[in-house]
Amino acid sequence: MKATTQAAIAISCIFTISLTHAFVPTAVPMARIPNNPHIIISPDKIIAKRVFEIHSDKTEDSTTTTTTSDNSNNPLAAFLSLFNNSNNAATPVIETEEEKKIRLAGERMAELEELEVERQLQVKTDAIPYLLLLALQFLPLLGTGRIEGVTYFFGMAVGTVYIGGRQVKQPETESVDFKSALFAPIFASFSIGLLYGLIKLGLDPTKIYAFLVTVFGALAISDIGVPILRNLLPEEFASAKVEAPKKVAEYFELEGAMKDLPVDGLVTLAIGIGAIAAYWSPVPMESKFILSNLIAWAIGMVTLTSVSLGTFQTATVLLAGLFCYDIFWVFGTDVMMTVATKVEAPIKLLYPAPPPLEGATPREYGFSLLGLGDVVIPGLFVSFMGRVDEALKPEKISYFTVGTVAYAVGLATCFVVNEVTKAGQPALLYLDPACIGSALACAAANGQLKELWNFSEIPEEDEAEAEAEAAVE
Repeated sequence: MKATTQAAIAISCIFTISLTHAFVPTAVPMARIPNNPHIIISPDKIIAKRVFEIHSDKTEDSTTTTTTSDNSNNPLAAFLSLFNNSNNAATPVIETEEEKKIRLAGERMAELEELEVERQLQVKTDAIPYLLLLALQFLPLLGTGRIEGVTYFFGMAVGTVYIGGRQVKQPETESVDFKSALFAPIFASFSIGLLYGLIKLGLDPTKIYAFLVTVFGALAISDIGVPILRNLLPEEFASAKVEAPKKVAEYFELEGAMKDLPVDGLVTLAIGIGAIAAYWSPVPMESKFILSNLIAWAIGMVTLTSVSLGTFQTATVLLAGLFCYDIFWVFGTDVMMTVATKVEAPIKLLYPAPPPLEGATPREYGFSLLGLGDVVIPGLFVSFMGRVDEALKPEKISYFTVGTVAYAVGLATCFVVNEVTKAGQPALLYLDPACIGSALACAAANGQLKELWNFSEIPEEDEAEAEAEAAVE
């Protein structure tokens, strides 16, 4: 099974509307709109009335006249008040560059906080699946047999795809375009081929590769940990902030509200760094494989919220290409299995392999494994089906629900074949057809085949811009 994975505001405009004036016959009954003395309602229309003022005694008179007859009896007052109004007209406020930065920083912080509140509520909604994922981490204490291993992988994979697809999406997701989807198998083949070549030359790329992955893993733990901790700790934890040191603020160019760092983010970042430090400790993997799984899980969860497949056609091409990629490198060569077992990095889920049978040759690699790509690639498709639900609003069957069930069935089929053949299986061989086929069947049942095939979550202007950039290239 595969062991690799394919690794931030609209500003509101403030405008003003000036009142026009009209002359109203005083004989007509009138009534004022509450809280607005300038608007007068006549029986047949609403009249906006200009306010006339005069300062004949050199004192300010801010009393608003109640009828037009007051100023119409004093032409001089009416004439002078025109000049007074023009002088007192509100002049536009010119915003300095520094003020603009501070305002934008405040707006950005407000948007981020709103997003975090949404994420916190979603984690609370999915509390039971999160608790089940936590419970699975204690499964090795019960045993390391085949049943325990399959249960662990199945629960972790399906649970991650389900809650990952329901997460609040990042506002700035990276969309996969059609060209990238088309060439994804080639780039993936080049990457895995390079790792394989280095191994065969006696060069171990593990430390460099694992270092890059674990740095991303620390950031992933920091991100995914915020809404989880907010549900576990008192409310004050979510609102607590500390001011960034002056040198730090200057280095990262923090302005205004951005100088106040959220305590929850700092705490989860510290947890992420601590987890990576423990991962790199000189302890055998047998004693820290759960930690490796935690880092891999966090990376997968963040990927599911920060990457979008864009269109259904792009999603189909991507899964079809990686379907062929997985089959070739698993069945056609020993490349996939070699890289999966030789390159030790948190890019896979591990579970202690069952002890060998009496008289059997001990396993060279002491773990059963499920590649993170076998969770993330179909997981992106299932997550995409959630957006299809939001847009197409199917009346009969939910695309997201069907996609999740299809993923579970495909993964179970893979495990059955693996048990029967006693050989490693390319999981995408079973998962990709299950995901695409179930989506098309669901669309047929909902009478939305054409809508699904042409579905895109990319705004038309973004698509036009992307096509123009592709034409230039």
